Amino acid sequence: MLALPNRTLIVLEGADTLGLLERTVTHTISDWAEGKWRLGALLTPQGKIIADYLAERTPDGVRLDVHADAAENLMRRLKLLKLRAAVDIRLCTERMAATCETAPADPRHPDLPHRWTIPAENAGLAPPMPARQWNRLRIATGVPEWGSDYRAEDVFPTDVNMDIMNGIDYRKGCFIGQEVASRMKRKGGIRKRTVHVSGPGVEKGAELVAPNSIGTVTSAEGEDGLALIRVDRFAKTTEPVLCGGEPVSVDIPDWLEREIHALKKDGHEPL
Repeated sequence: MLALPNRTLIVLEGADTLGLLERTVTHTISDWAEGKWRLGALLTPQGKIIADYLAERTPDGVRLDVHADAAENLMRRLKLLKLRAAVDIRLCTERMAATCETAPADPRHPDLPHRWTIPAENAGLAPPMPARQWNRLRIATGVPEWGSDYRAEDVFPTDVNMDIMNGIDYRKGCFIGQEVASRMKRKGGIRKRTVHVSGPGVEKGAELVAPNSIGTVTSAEGEDGLALIRVDRFAKTTEPVLCGGEPVSVDIPDWLEREIHALKKDGHEPL
């Protein structure tokens, strides 16, 4: 068991907790069993991520595991959105974010450490996970993260593959930013995706070229990294991809290969 020191917990409790989340955030609220975790986000009306989080259903409501730098802003916005709803929203000081092998799986990828929370008084029993260790794990599984790969209002959810990780429910009732998110998905207007890259030139902030710019490395550990790429430009290039003047390997999962194939077949130019 390891503590996750860059995370903060927010507690939502009260009769209207699920109703508040149903009308504001991206993820599925129905059929949410106690103890299960879901990936979600609060978006701007223009569809960009304000903050994303991992949410655990608790006996009394919901607990949000969010990046420490995003917690205050997320909590403030949720308090504004609740209006007169019966929801108490507060920082959780009695528990802390951690990993545990016997806990439920991280909803973003089964190979990530399983997510858990522990009583704050047990902090001494859970040494903090080194930042480099966590980054190696999430980069290897292709999982971008707020605070490392993007910040508030930088990206659309599909830029960081939230739809692939079941972080967006396009069929639920309205949520903030849904119109933009649904239009991008429905009309094939997804113009950017995050991919795993590897090679000796990979470093945070470095540009991928083939021969023109196709994207930027957003995080890196050693020769492995994540990069936000323009899907249309990548689909058209026939040149090797370089980073820092060195060739890099770009991992294309099956779902992205299908998107690229459809893009070429339809001759569609993303929005």
